[in-house]
Amino acid sequence: MTIQEEVAAQTEEWRKTQLLYNSALKEISTKIEILNNEFVHSHRYNPIEHVTQRIKTPDSIARKLKRIGYEPTLENMEKYLCDIAGIRIICSFTSDIYRIAGMIARQDDVAVLKIKDYMKHPKENGYKSFHMVVTVPIYLSTGTETTKVEIQIRTIAMDFWASLEHKIYYKFEGNAPEYIYDELKNCADIIDQLDQRMLSLNEEVQQLKATSAVRESEIH
Repeated sequence: MTIQEEVAAQTEEWRKTQLLYNSALKEISTKIEILNNEFVHSHRYNPIEHVTQRIKTPDSIARKLKRIGYEPTLENMEKYLCDIAGIRIICSFTSDIYRIAGMIARQDDVAVLKIKDYMKHPKENGYKSFHMVVTVPIYLSTGTETTKVEIQIRTIAMDFWASLEHKIYYKFEGNAPEYIYDELKNCADIIDQLDQRMLSLNEEVQQLKATSAVRESEIH
C-alpha cells in the first residue's frame, strides 16, 4: 500500500468513527429528551435545565492518548478513551442527578460500562459531578456497531464552578498559583452549601403546595 493509500484508508476510517460517535450522541440525546418530556407529563416538573454535547477534536484525542502513554491511533482511541463523545446534562437540584442517571440506565439498549460518582467522592480540588460511560447500539446497513458515550450530570452551580476550573487549568497549564486553587476549593464548598440550601428550599415549597392542595380538596 502506498503512503497515499494508507492516508486515504485512515481518513475513511476516521470518517466512519465520527459517524458512529455523532450517531451515538443523537441516540442518547433523543432518549434524554423523551425521558424529560415523560417526566414533565407525569410529574409536572422538569428535572433537566439544558443539555450540551461534543466530540473531542483529533488534536485533543492525540494529546490525551499521549498523556496516558499510548500512541495516537484509531485503535487506541477506541480501546482506551471513553469520553470521545460526551453529553453534559445540567439540572436544577442535586436530587435530580441520581434520578436522571437511573432513568438513563434503565433503558433496555443502554449498557452502563463505568460510573464515577464525584457527588459522593469529590475530587481534592472540590469538583463534584456524576459521570457514567454507556454504550448504545448504532444500526448501520452493514450491521450493528456498539459505541461509547460519556454522560456527565451536574447542577447549574456545579457546572458554573467546573467551567471556571477548566479555564484556570488551561490558562496556567495546570500550574496555577496555590492561592488560586485554595480559593477555588473554597468556592466549591460554598457551591455545595448553596446546592443543599436550594434543594431544601425547593422541598419546602413542594411540601407547602401539597398541603395547600389537600386543604382545598377538603374545602370542596
